[in-house]
Amino acid sequence: MQAPRMTDAELAAWLTLAGARGLTHAALRALIDTFGTPQAIRVEPFQSLAAVAGEPAARAVLAPPSAMLDEIVASVAAWCRGAGNALVSLRDAAYPAALRAMHDPPPLLYVKGRLELLLEPAVAIVGSRGATPQGLEDAEYFASALASAGLTIVSGLALGIDGAAHRGALDVHGDTVAVVGTGVDIVYPARHGALASEIAERGAIVSEWPLGTPARREHFPRRNRLIAGLARGVLIVEAALRSGSLITARLANEMGREVFAVPGSIHSPLSRGCHRLIKDGAKLTETPEDVFEELGIEPAAAQQRAGSRDTPPPDGRAARVLDALGHAPATLEILAARTDIDSATLQGMLLELELAGRLNALPGGRFVRTVRPPR
Repeated sequence: MQAPRMTDAELAAWLTLAGARGLTHAALRALIDTFGTPQAIRVEPFQSLAAVAGEPAARAVLAPPSAMLDEIVASVAAWCRGAGNALVSLRDAAYPAALRAMHDPPPLLYVKGRLELLLEPAVAIVGSRGATPQGLEDAEYFASALASAGLTIVSGLALGIDGAAHRGALDVHGDTVAVVGTGVDIVYPARHGALASEIAERGAIVSEWPLGTPARREHFPRRNRLIAGLARGVLIVEAALRSGSLITARLANEMGREVFAVPGSIHSPLSRGCHRLIKDGAKLTETPEDVFEELGIEPAAAQQRAGSRDTPPPDGRAARVLDALGHAPATLEILAARTDIDSATLQGMLLELELAGRLNALPGGRFVRTVRPPR
């Protein structure tokens, strides 16, 4: 799929209105619905514009364009000619219907990669940037299973759960879309440069912000509404009570999307946001089958491709250690008391289990068992 190429005049009109100070997306959408194109809007008299969108919007529309407009148009046009790059306007058939239905859809979407993925059935997976090893594993596992079932995985390219979700989809040759809070030509965080390149090649990166826009705190809540808007449901994996992921969940709920939350330890601060969501009506989600059931998806093929989540325990004393560890973090001292194994021997066993992929070491000298078989 390709977005229609704009003329320089069309591009200038779209960029002018998209960047007009004081012109909200909701007001611009009303003007587009009434007058058709940005070029038509720009030649309407003040009173006609004000009657549709209000006087502040009318003044914003008729304000002089940026002195840099010609340079901006040339830069964007050159970017659009790059392989895999597309600028999609609110009037294009390639614009996602799910976003068009929002009251304040972005007038322009900058897309790098496979444009058609914005129209495919999707589930968003989001969560804490400072995720635990278990949270990262859970996000990767759910993303792999859902992508194996043919769902596109949408997330925000952030550290932690977002990155794990993208990788989980890519690992099973599934589809993934990264919605970013910067210009689509900027990678944030920088350490996700390789991941962003792979997503642009095999999936898609999308932004509503102009090229060259740096990361700004206020952009990310707006980014979150697009993550929620593109997906049939949003799965939260680890979130504190004050978390951007809870904003995404709230927006998803307001849009009529399904909200899923993975429960965790009652002792973990990163479980409290998910537990709050579950109390408020989110679906408690323990397996991908919970998501398939809620969305009406046949999970059989995904089960075969994603594999089992149960890990057969090793034999002997290692099995005793894993049984004593259970599924909540524990310290060396607690495990020694539970198993009656001396600390020196236990440390060696814990290291062997970690190298075998059976458990993860957490900050603060704690350990937690993994829930999937090592690869």
